[in-house]
Parts: sequence; C-alpha cells; structure tokens
Amino acid sequence: MSVKKEASGRRSIQVEVEVPGTPEEVWQAIATGPGISSWFVPTEFEERDGKPVAVKMNFGPGMESRAVVTVWDSPRMFAAESPGWTPEMPSMATEWSVEARAGGVCLVRVVNSLFASTDDWDNQLEGTESGWPGFFRTLRIYLTHFRGQRSAIMQKMAPAAGTEAEAWETLTAALGLKGVSVGQRWTAPAGVPALSGVAEYVSQKPYDVLLRLDPSPVVELNRAAAIAMRDGPAAGLALIDAILARGDLADYHHAFSAKADLCRRLGRTADAIAAYDRALALTTQAPERRFIERRLAELRAAP
Repeated sequence: MSVKKEASGRRSIQVEVEVPGTPEEVWQAIATGPGISSWFVPTEFEERDGKPVAVKMNFGPGMESRAVVTVWDSPRMFAAESPGWTPEMPSMATEWSVEARAGGVCLVRVVNSLFASTDDWDNQLEGTESGWPGFFRTLRIYLTHFRGQRSAIMQKMAPAAGTEAEAWETLTAALGLKGVSVGQRWTAPAGVPALSGVAEYVSQKPYDVLLRLDPSPVVELNRAAAIAMRDGPAAGLALIDAILARGDLADYHHAFSAKADLCRRLGRTADAIAAYDRALALTTQAPERRFIERRLAELRAAP
C-alpha cells in the first residue's frame, strides 16, 4: 500500500473492484442511501431541489460523518468532502466512479485524498485503503445475489479466553468451519444454530471468514433482530411472531428471548414475562439462565 503524493500537497489512495451489473445498477448500490447501507455503513443523502447536496454516514456511536457533495454526474461519478475526525486533521475528499466493462460488469473506483504538507496523516489514508477490500467483497456479493434488497447491520461479540489463534480455533471448530475453503458449501454441526451456506472468503491473517447463508428460520430470526434495530421493536416483533406462528423455532430459546426483549422495550410486560419464561424453560446454559432470571425479576418487580 502506498500514498500518492503530489507537488500541490494532495495525498491520495485509490482502490478498485470489478462487480456485476450495469452502470445504472451499480450506481444504485454506491450512490444512494439504501444502496450504500446494504453493503457499507448506514447512509443517507440530503437533497435540495431533487439533487444530492450531502451524504451522511454512520460508522458507529460518535462516528457520524457528513460530507458535502462537490460533483454529481449520474451514473458515472460523484465526489464529496468531509471534515477530519479531529480539529487537527485535514478534510478528506472521496471520489466514487463507475466504468462499464465488457461481459456485464463494471469497475468501481474509489479515491480518498487530503491536502497536507507533512506525512503525519498518511497512516489515515493507508488505514482507509486497507479497509476497502473487506467492504468490496460484501459489495460484490450484494450485487451478485441480493441486488436491490435492503439490509441492516447487526454485530455480535463475545469474550474468549486465550490467544487470538486459540479463540479462532474454538470458534471454527464449534461451527464446523475448520478447514473450510472459498466456494465450499458448509453446514453447521448439531448443537449450534441450524445454519448453512457458502464460504465466500477465508483468511488466516487476519482471522476472517465471510459466509453467504442459506435462507432458514434462524437466519430469519437474525434478520428480525436487525430490522428491530433499524426500524424499531414493533417491526422486528411482527417478524418474530410470524416465524413462531408457523411453528418454526418453537424449541429455540433465542427466539423467545428475542421476542421477550422486544416486548419489554414496547412496554408489553405480561408478554415479555411469558416469552422469558418460555426461553428459561428451553435453555440449560447457566449464563443465559442467569440473564433471563435477572430480566424476569426486574419485570416482576416493576410497578
């Protein structure tokens, strides 16, 4: 990775990816709020008189970015400029372009640039450059398999004892992913959520695997949780109730825990208690039982 340096003080990095689709289809994915939100981060465009004037991206709590659109040439290129993350950091410009190629594919090019008289901010550009390939892999999957669909982001984390290598060994062994290769179909073993799909990307440095999951009730449940985060608890609860009404996941305690949490957030205390009771009856894992019992005690003690 290298930063291109010009006599004017402009410093930039450039990354590219080839994706399936027409320029118009790719433009929808890289130059609209719902499109960018489906593979990158939650994004909205501000418009004035029907023309985009700013783009807002949410990289996480306290990491919202607003960039002013400086060029708009649909469906070929747009550019925007945003202030630095700190008062000392120079503003950064980002240019997105789409170039049609033969065979029904397009080249997406992203150029990040800033102006500085020293090398102090080169690591910022290099860090940005190193992050793009992971997002581009998701963009390619989105345009190949899920083009035009909306999505929501949900992150799950858990602590693990030992080294990073030991944690990765534990995770991949438990999910049946140990030794999986790109393009290989995979099915989770008994004792873990019923998931299956195709490995789209596998790496050991850093430890990473990207899976395209098959439709299943468990995937639907995770989608419902993500929808609840994006559109509110009522929207997510309606999806979970539909899953349970079909008889799917009737013995899956995570489904009832998720329902209980959404009912709790909606103020439906009696329904939350009933769902937590069902979840408690279905799980034998001590940490989860303690969490559910704590929630039940809180709800029953509430006025």
